[in-house]
Amino acid sequence: MNDPIQTVPSYGYGTATALEQRNKVMRNTYWLLALSLLPTVLGAWVGIATGITRSLSGGLGLIVFLAGAFGFMFAIQKTKDSAAGVGVLLAFTFFMGLMLSRLLAMVLGMKNGTGIVMTAFGGTAGVFFVMATLSTVIKRDLSGMGKWLFAGALVIMVGAIINVFVGSTVGVLVISTLAIGIFSLYLLYDLKQIVDGGETNYISATLALYLDLFNIFQSLLILLGITSGDD
Repeated sequence: MNDPIQTVPSYGYGTATALEQRNKVMRNTYWLLALSLLPTVLGAWVGIATGITRSLSGGLGLIVFLAGAFGFMFAIQKTKDSAAGVGVLLAFTFFMGLMLSRLLAMVLGMKNGTGIVMTAFGGTAGVFFVMATLSTVIKRDLSGMGKWLFAGALVIMVGAIINVFVGSTVGVLVISTLAIGIFSLYLLYDLKQIVDGGETNYISATLALYLDLFNIFQSLLILLGITSGDD
């Protein structure tokens, strides 16, 4: 059953009603995206405070992360047309914060750790601001980027999985750099989908933007953590 607040009908492109509905989807998406940061922070705090994710390294951590992430994303897609979808999405963001806590704990353990986290957060916010601006300025259809970006994300995921077992620092740097580039473009693509009316469900839209931002932040955190050192 469709919730008229979450999934809006398609109208003629360029009409006043269509513009109003697209603005509504964008507004609801931004509010839910902002709300999703709260359980993410809570999950990260719980993970750091309890050390519950400390043992999730190597293959075990990969299995737990992939099983949890894909399980939640499947559940979100199944419930996105109902109010339950919001709850599932927020539970997912708590899980993602929990999974991020191990990396955060390592970075915060460095002498300049707090500065690294704040720089990564500021960099992620900056990328979001730039891409959000570009999504309203660029007039051409960017839907053709989708298949190339998906292929790029797939390459990054496979590379990251392989590197879990290889343990190459250079590999981590390369993968993190590529991830920042790919997911920054993915952010532009997903924002443009909302602006153009291609995405009409604000739960799906929020999930897409959240994953883009999460990957950018995590990759920046890794890059800054490795290159800054513990001086």
